[in-house]
Amino acid sequence: MTGLPTEDDVLAYFDTLSNWGRWAPDDELGTLNLITPEKRMAAAELVRVGETVSCAWDIGGAAPMTPPAQRFMLATGDQNHRDGSSGAGDFLGVAYHGYVVTHIDALSHVFWDGKMYGGHSSGLVTSGSGATKQGIETLSGGVVTRGVLLDVAGLRGKDWLEPGEPVSPADLEACEAEHGVRVDEGDVLLMRTGYGRKVRERGRDDVANVGRAGWHASCLPWFRERGVAAIGCDTAQDAMPSGYEKVRSPIHSVGIVAMGLWLVDNCDLEPLAQTCDRFGRWEFLFTLAPLRWVGATGSPANPLATF
Repeated sequence: MTGLPTEDDVLAYFDTLSNWGRWAPDDELGTLNLITPEKRMAAAELVRVGETVSCAWDIGGAAPMTPPAQRFMLATGDQNHRDGSSGAGDFLGVAYHGYVVTHIDALSHVFWDGKMYGGHSSGLVTSGSGATKQGIETLSGGVVTRGVLLDVAGLRGKDWLEPGEPVSPADLEACEAEHGVRVDEGDVLLMRTGYGRKVRERGRDDVANVGRAGWHASCLPWFRERGVAAIGCDTAQDAMPSGYEKVRSPIHSVGIVAMGLWLVDNCDLEPLAQTCDRFGRWEFLFTLAPLRWVGATGSPANPLATF
């Protein structure tokens, strides 16, 4: 890849790509403001056969997580044999930020120079109350819009991209041409690196040590130019190592803090890619509803694509 932005260029993105104050002085929705009622209605018209595909991984089971997902049974069927109605109940706990659980990041998840999106102090996220500003409950209406999948691994003729392998705007535009689709304002853009296939065939990478494929920082101005409302990937977004010493995770840092860009991490995009290929179209109705957990900096999620 040539002509890549320098670290000074990426640092300048905090100003040149900033959406602080763009929609309202105290805005908490960021780029999701680009999804209009008209955009939602147009997206609904993409539903033609009624087939729905999940873009999420199962939580728990054999997936390695630190700390592991917790499920404590509070009432069970094997201990309850009373006549008449009975039931089961459980407690669920999960540390969803990381490299395994499919989740959406709230705009309170990442800080830069002690600030979060809109210039609010990172001190508004506390140990006692969580995110007292821009918690995930601000997304109570969920995300309903047009989704577009760009299969970069398929474009490159690979089963999957290797750790650290970056994706550039040129790759995205080549995918658009290959798929016969264009990313427009208010879209959710999903990008397949093939990591889901790798997980199925070889198991999960030790991501913290070997890195991951993902978006290059050069994609950030492209997101702004196209008016992308949210991005999703089958990894945790940033190509790692990113090649930058100060801004180690530019997609998270610039995207969330400066742009108010919503990120859906760790999607499973293999079933979706197969469905897009079968139908011969790479656009669909995209829906996602996070838990309305007050003060949380994100939420496990089950993104859905409906054809």
